[in-house]
Amino acid sequence: MNTIHEDKTFENITWDDKKVPGRTFEVCVFRGCSFSNTDFSTSKFIDCTFENCNLSMIQVEGTSLQQVVFKDCKIMGVNFSKCNGFLFGVHFERCILDYTYFYQRNLKKTKFLYCSVRESNFTACDLTNAVFDNCNLEMTVFNNTVLKETDFTTAYNFIIDPEFNKIKKARFGLEGLPGLLTKYGIEIV
Repeated sequence: MNTIHEDKTFENITWDDKKVPGRTFEVCVFRGCSFSNTDFSTSKFIDCTFENCNLSMIQVEGTSLQQVVFKDCKIMGVNFSKCNGFLFGVHFERCILDYTYFYQRNLKKTKFLYCSVRESNFTACDLTNAVFDNCNLEMTVFNNTVLKETDFTTAYNFIIDPEFNKIKKARFGLEGLPGLLTKYGIEIV
């Protein structure tokens, strides 16, 4: 049975290690909640906001994330490639997204603002017009990724191989130049 929640605020809820599949949340706000290792498979989140939540290792098989905003959240180890791709839309501010997996996700115009995105994977994603503002991208993988007009101006610790990614009109700060030339063994002084 599909439980539907509309225009609700959930505060300080702990659903760690729970199974809550097949639920629909529309225009809901989650504040200070802990959902570590929760199974949200086949659930729908539409126009929802998560603030100060722990969403590490959540299960999202077939889950719909449509215009979902995450602020000050811990979202480590989540495999977003298992989400339903239809109308997939997310926005991240001051989040920890380390060890996340976005394989083949359409992330056009997605904003990553002041986030840690360490050891994550964007293989075969479309990040056209995405923004990585003040993001730590240490050991994050970009392979066969569309980075057209993507803004890396203030991103740091990234390594992007221009030969294996589409980077036309992507923007980089001077400090990021070594991350584009690493494989050539060139020293920038």
